[in-house]
Amino acid sequence: MVFEIKTDAFIGPHGSLSIDTNDEVARKFAMLVKGECGLEGPSRAAEEFGFSRQRYFQLRTLFHKHGAAGLVSHQRGPKSNYRRTREVVHQVVRYRFLDSNISAEVISQKLQQNNFSVSTRSVDRILADFGLQKKTLSVPTRSAASVRGDLSDRKKKKNSARRPPKSRTRRSPNAGG
Repeated sequence: MVFEIKTDAFIGPHGSLSIDTNDEVARKFAMLVKGECGLEGPSRAAEEFGFSRQRYFQLRTLFHKHGAAGLVSHQRGPKSNYRRTREVVHQVVRYRFLDSNISAEVISQKLQQNNFSVSTRSVDRILADFGLQKKTLSVPTRSAASVRGDLSDRKKKKNSARRPPKSRTRRSPNAGG
């Protein structure tokens, strides 16, 4: 019996079964079938389906352990806030309400003294989430003279730029002039 597996279909002597290209489980299963049952082997099957050889064998192991359910991709990365736990958030907000002038660095130090492993940046994020950041005063970028239109500063700068540079050689006191 002649049986061919493409990236988008299983093709046999009496018909074909199409594979949706967006169905990741079906594509991974087709790759495993082609790699295990085909003539070209796992490396060529993985390459054809856009996977590495290493990932092919990882998927094969998952398939043997869990069946088709093992081929479903799972979310990567941390699944919860293990640093910014509910208790840490409560403590940060509590410290800020007890003293509105306390900095994020001080809050972080207090939490670390109480055996909470939290960074200053995490405290900053918590304060930002609750809108509890300190208000900062804006510093004017222009001088007060330029805002008022006072040109005396500009004139002084222009006059100093026009003066000839002083000679670096010493003149003798009798050299007249």
